[in-house]
Amino acid sequence: MGDQKVGKSVTSDASGTQNLAIAMEAVPEKHGKKKFAFTCSILASMTSVLLGYDIGVMSGAMLFIKDDLKLDDTKVEVLMGILGLYSLIGSAAAGRTSDWIGRRYTIVLAAAIFFIGALMMGFATNFAFLMVGRFVAGIGVGYALMIAPVYTAELSPASTRGFLTSFPEVFINGGILLGYVSNIAFAGLPNHINWRLMLGVGAIPSVILAISVLTMPESPRWLVMQGRLGEAKQVLDKTSESKQEAEIRLSDIKDAVGIPQHCTDDIVTVPKRKSWGGCVEGAAD
Repeated sequence: MGDQKVGKSVTSDASGTQNLAIAMEAVPEKHGKKKFAFTCSILASMTSVLLGYDIGVMSGAMLFIKDDLKLDDTKVEVLMGILGLYSLIGSAAAGRTSDWIGRRYTIVLAAAIFFIGALMMGFATNFAFLMVGRFVAGIGVGYALMIAPVYTAELSPASTRGFLTSFPEVFINGGILLGYVSNIAFAGLPNHINWRLMLGVGAIPSVILAISVLTMPESPRWLVMQGRLGEAKQVLDKTSESKQEAEIRLSDIKDAVGIPQHCTDDIVTVPKRKSWGGCVEGAAD
């Protein structure tokens, strides 16, 4: 009896040690996946810097624009407030655009549009030219504000989704700070140059953002919407805290998109919303 108890104790200790070792091995992997999702969310949320920068820089640049272009108070008010109206157009178009070309390339598109708008504002020679630049930049801001939270929510694991989707708000304030810094840095230059540099420098963050976003994976939800289950599984494995969570997230997305659960090929056909068709191996989009 004593030998049996000792044997059970040894077995129990060995099993406990083995389970502890497995758990300790899983911890670094779990943290690594969190860091990957965190990094991607940071990069996507950086799009909000574009709006914040515009808000901050215009508060100081407008003083010099009014003097240089000889604008009256009405034109100054229109110039300051019109960006919000223009951004509504970009936000309205961003949904369909992101479904068409993907979340990641929509962020790149937003950065590219804002880049063009910032350069146009920097080279503006009159009020009309400046308004066109504001229009283009506003479209880019609208795209950015809509797509960043969507990408972050679709990529991040459930345990940190709420925290990560709050980043865009943080980066708006960071952009405002950068705008103020730009005001201070260029305020000492001649009036016909300083405000142009203040607005034109806004093109630099958009370039950095576009290049950074190209290193990020595509949204797993959009990949499933295109029938690219193999790629979606890879992204979910990298951003989920466990294999089981990745499988659950994939199953939920397949249900939402309308792909039967028995479809497990890397590439499948996506049935129309009103019909639950089968999956075809090797079919594109």
